[in-house]
Amino acid sequence: MIRVGVVGLSASGGWAATAHVPALAGLDGYELRALSASTAESARAAGEKYAVPLAFGSAEELARSEEVDLVVVTVKVPHHLELVRPALEAGKMVFSEWPLGADLAQAEELADLAHRRGVLTGVGLQARSAPSLRYLRDLVADGYVGRVLSTSMLGSGGIAGATYDDNYAYLLDVTSGATLLSIPFGHSVDALTMVLGEFREVSALVENLRPEVTHVTSGVVAAKTAEDQVAVTGVLESGAVAAMHFRGGTPRATSFHWEINGTDGDVVVKAVQAPWWWYGGLRLYGARGSDGAPVELPIPARYQRSLAQWTERTAEPACNVAHQYALLRDQITGNLAPGEDGVPDFRHAVRRHGMLERIREAARAGRKVVLAGRGA
Repeated sequence: MIRVGVVGLSASGGWAATAHVPALAGLDGYELRALSASTAESARAAGEKYAVPLAFGSAEELARSEEVDLVVVTVKVPHHLELVRPALEAGKMVFSEWPLGADLAQAEELADLAHRRGVLTGVGLQARSAPSLRYLRDLVADGYVGRVLSTSMLGSGGIAGATYDDNYAYLLDVTSGATLLSIPFGHSVDALTMVLGEFREVSALVENLRPEVTHVTSGVVAAKTAEDQVAVTGVLESGAVAAMHFRGGTPRATSFHWEINGTDGDVVVKAVQAPWWWYGGLRLYGARGSDGAPVELPIPARYQRSLAQWTERTAEPACNVAHQYALLRDQITGNLAPGEDGVPDFRHAVRRHGMLERIREAARAGRKVVLAGRGA
């Protein structure tokens, strides 16, 4: 059994309770052994609620426990550096939610420390573990659409809309590292590049068109420095043209739509759980040759890695997290199939952080930025 300690599991709920706890409970090979919270009292409350044997009042105590093999960090992005570091220093395997750090420098610091300690790491870019997208990557590689000519993705952030609440007030500050660019766009561009390959060059617009937003209950107006519009166009390393546009908030019209167009066919990706489409509930539709309108493409059973309740048609937040844990388990135990990739690690997170920094650079400069050969 891989004994897991979760940093940030709260009795009041949150991402760890919503996604990680049910994902771990639905998989063989894991035991949720410990948790830590901001205080000993809150840790005890969470331990009682989720029946977790060990409850610590700090991440440092959890990291030092000999009964924890894998430390999972699920707190807000601004606290990742201070809470991931103790686990790495203790020589523990670490899984951190995405983004890894508040900026590229923090991600590099953690990746360097993990390398020096020689520990296995993972980062929560869970769309890469989705059976549908792994199947889509193989479809494209096997020539379903022929040569890829272009791809276009339209999405929404959920965050960065016209209103905010107390839980998400920190998202208003661009320096928090939790923004439309880093989270919704970051998850999405990572999925796109997993399927189609990396960008060679980009042009970008990163705009804050709502510098003031309103609290949902009090009506208090607050300043916002984080972006609410991200538009990126560019050329992939394959030569295909790519366009991505993400908008803050939740629109009344299209929340998510992704097309891949090639010389011989087309594929459309749709999501039940939009705008947070990377949770799960994805559908693939395709047409090629003399076909008419795209029809749904069933996902072969061999891409299903976790239990039946987390099938690809499930739109719950734990769906793709469960698939990611299944891959991580097989990676830890040496049971990945030959040639199969595991979960993205901290080095991958640094490359993705670097890409997002280059996109901001392109937006500030108002010119095309070359990414190929720059680790992005």
